[in-house]
Amino acid sequence: MGASAQYQEIGDPEAATPYDYRIDYEMVELRRNDLRRRATGFEQLGAIEDFSREDHFNKKTDVDRTDLHLFVESLSKCLGNSNFGLSFEFENLSFQPKKSPKPILSEVSGRINSGSLWGVMGASGAGKSTFVNVLMGKTSHIKGVNKVNGVPGNISRYRKIIGYVPQDDIVLSELTVRENILHSARIRLPRSWTDTEIQHHVDILISCLQLSHVCDSLVGSTSAPVISGGQRKRVSIGMELAAAPMALFLDEPTSGLDATAAASIMSTLKALTRLGMTIVTIIHQPREEIFESLDSLVLLGAGRMIYLGPQTGIQLHFESLGFNFPTMEIQQILWVTSSLVKEGKHWAARQRVQAQNPERIPIPSMAEMNALTTTIKSRGAPFWRQTYYCFNRSMVQQYRMKSSFFFELGVGAMAGFLIGLAELNQGGKNFRGIFNPPYEMLSTSIDYASVPQMALLVGLAVGLTDSAPGVKIFGEEKLVFWREAAAGHNRFADYIGKVISTIPRVVLANFHFSTLFLLLATPRIAWQAAFAANLLYFYCIYGLASVISMVTRREDGPLLAVMSSLIVGVLNGMSPTLAKVKKWHLVWLWRASPGTWLAEAYFTENITPLRYLYQVDMAKNTVGYLFWYFTDDCLMLLALASRGNEVMK
Repeated sequence: MGASAQYQEIGDPEAATPYDYRIDYEMVELRRNDLRRRATGFEQLGAIEDFSREDHFNKKTDVDRTDLHLFVESLSKCLGNSNFGLSFEFENLSFQPKKSPKPILSEVSGRINSGSLWGVMGASGAGKSTFVNVLMGKTSHIKGVNKVNGVPGNISRYRKIIGYVPQDDIVLSELTVRENILHSARIRLPRSWTDTEIQHHVDILISCLQLSHVCDSLVGSTSAPVISGGQRKRVSIGMELAAAPMALFLDEPTSGLDATAAASIMSTLKALTRLGMTIVTIIHQPREEIFESLDSLVLLGAGRMIYLGPQTGIQLHFESLGFNFPTMEIQQILWVTSSLVKEGKHWAARQRVQAQNPERIPIPSMAEMNALTTTIKSRGAPFWRQTYYCFNRSMVQQYRMKSSFFFELGVGAMAGFLIGLAELNQGGKNFRGIFNPPYEMLSTSIDYASVPQMALLVGLAVGLTDSAPGVKIFGEEKLVFWREAAAGHNRFADYIGKVISTIPRVVLANFHFSTLFLLLATPRIAWQAAFAANLLYFYCIYGLASVISMVTRREDGPLLAVMSSLIVGVLNGMSPTLAKVKKWHLVWLWRASPGTWLAEAYFTENITPLRYLYQVDMAKNTVGYLFWYFTDDCLMLLALASRGNEVMK
């Protein structure tokens, strides 16, 4: 972008029309004109040599050209016949949330060509993030026309070939640098690739990102980091680049980084744009050198377009509006933008909505569109393979969190021991009813509540034991879950893989709990039956905790999960009894709680051995439970637990 844009002033600026200023972009766009129609899907390896001769590449980046060359070859293989990048064109875009008094975006028009590094700037609340979300198809109910490669339609269909790097580094702390990037590649690269090819692709990318020396290091959390902030940011970027996107959006990629790390990231992004990729990054308060590295700029103010064009032309643009200053600095740009927003008049004259060439983005041929469609369809591993990869990843995480696993086993054993002690005095004699005829007169005081009470204690103990761990297993990765889902990851595969990986810990926790409880309480229910019922209830609590973790804030998840587990435990038909609840016409509510089915299963298995002695039908009518349906009770527990799968899907 060595050439400067030239402006020709016509008439008074205050009375100007949208076309009173003409920007000569011919010189500015010279270096990118060739990319518009020639192959820009990374297979034009000559672009590497052109860019490698630039002083910017030679002075500001340490990326080895051989690694970059190999990475481009790998990307070219991934893109197949799709020999062009993604260009975005938008006309009169407007977006106003239902509860917002005014629109966040209003009458935004312009175009973003492929093979360039764009910066989106503006004051706080200018609509930068909303603008990027609209371009990526993440925002619905918008007005206006949004096109990709000149073709209007649902942009979300391109999500498999569009990467997004959020401002916060959403990575898994328990995995290494390489494992984070490798998982993304395995899930999102073409399903025809072998694992050897994927591994090779990832190794080259890691080398290009200068992460080879820390590739086997754990990422760590932000509170307890293992690698540096700049390396963590490059891991987040690498997770998207591993999927070989045709366009990449980033939200403040240099936030919190020192000058060296920020320059390194921007140099890498600059290199990728020279190979055909479209990169759009939100910049809040960029350093001067970062601002100068941008090819083009989108400047927003109060949801309107202030400027869209080459970064080198912005000073002339503002001078044409009457703002004169010797040098254009970033703070001056933001100040000028704020001034325009405050004035709020003559927007048509001040919006330079890329009023450069009347030339439009060439519409791709049918063959090119078919090739792009084929590329999109080929992306992403099949469902069963995604489930397998997610299962493996979760098992690795749990292995590296052994202290949490053993703590859960210890809490389960302690809970079983304490509940067993509470039932110790019963000595297993937890039911007394009316004797069968002709011995009714010999009956003493009846006891129909002890078994439901025992089931209540079991339900509360399991809830307190496993609700918080369930939130930790699922809720800690909520941001990762949604990031991967937005990129085309199958959400159900992710959840199923996670659920399957928790089966061993649930079984072992239940084993410790049930064994100690049954040894001390000695109820009449068989060990196998109690173990099965308790295991399914453990599964229910895990499912409940996972759903809560996905719909609440991270810090609120554990408390709400514990409270919810207590509620479903109390709604078990002990007090008030199901017979009384039936009179209130609220049986459906109690039947929606897994605690009721657990209590009914316990009641059936503890009372069945005493049919020869007591009138159990009378007990059934009194408490309201159904008898002789232990298998059905277990199946209902399984169905309620699996309901979480449907909610997550």
